[in-house]
Amino acid sequence: MMGMLDLGPDARAEILKVFTQAVSRAGAIILAHRAQGYTVETKADLSPVTIADRESEAAILAEVHRVLPGIAVIAEESAARGLEGFDAVEPFLVIDPIDGTKEFIEGRSEFTVNLALIVDRRPIIGIIYAPALESLYVGAFGDAWTGWLAPGEDLRALRGRRPLRCRQPEAERFVAVASRKHLDAETRAFLDDLPGDECIFRGSSIKFCIIADGQADMYPRFAPTSEWDTAAGEAILVGAGGSLRDLEGKPLVYGKTETGFLNPGFIARGLG
Repeated sequence: MMGMLDLGPDARAEILKVFTQAVSRAGAIILAHRAQGYTVETKADLSPVTIADRESEAAILAEVHRVLPGIAVIAEESAARGLEGFDAVEPFLVIDPIDGTKEFIEGRSEFTVNLALIVDRRPIIGIIYAPALESLYVGAFGDAWTGWLAPGEDLRALRGRRPLRCRQPEAERFVAVASRKHLDAETRAFLDDLPGDECIFRGSSIKFCIIADGQADMYPRFAPTSEWDTAAGEAILVGAGGSLRDLEGKPLVYGKTETGFLNPGFIARGLG
């Protein structure tokens, strides 16, 4: 039990500072492993994992526990450990140390580090950092912004900060974004029925950021995802004026121990 969480102005600023430092340091670790080389292991669910995933997660935990000691954590590489007595009503963190591990392994640049704070089962802070692109995306308390940050640096070194805002879809140009690796038949059929014929294919949660930055209008996802795949992206998308709903039109909730933290299918939208 963590008790009352201080979310006053000073506490908010400190949390954002530490969260940003956490993902930035994790990004530096990931890029160092990419430069040095690493082996790829296969987890029980047949997904890949590397030492970069594990060390990124450890670095994030070390940072965030300085500002939020005792808070529960749902993290991809340790989701099944240390959750005895977990209560989703209490605030908790959701971490994906490398979202898009396959993209990382293949040498692509769009993999991300995701960190979110959940309160009342909804993300109120979300940070997505793409270290290979030096791109930082933040959604916090109904606002969203982006900027450039080199791996290992903190907020004082942020460059080019600007607000994020979803765009109003154009009648003649509706743009979707979809997963490069998980484009199932149901999603493809849905995309085929959308107006226009533009679709941006990307890996990782950077798809949410593309909508938040006004470059696309919708991201449908019917293939399985976990909470660490969506929490940070949802906070950013909502802060930019967008929404994420399940296929019944309901908001996602987080801390779903009964599903193993799996999400239902969803549709992420910009404005309109």
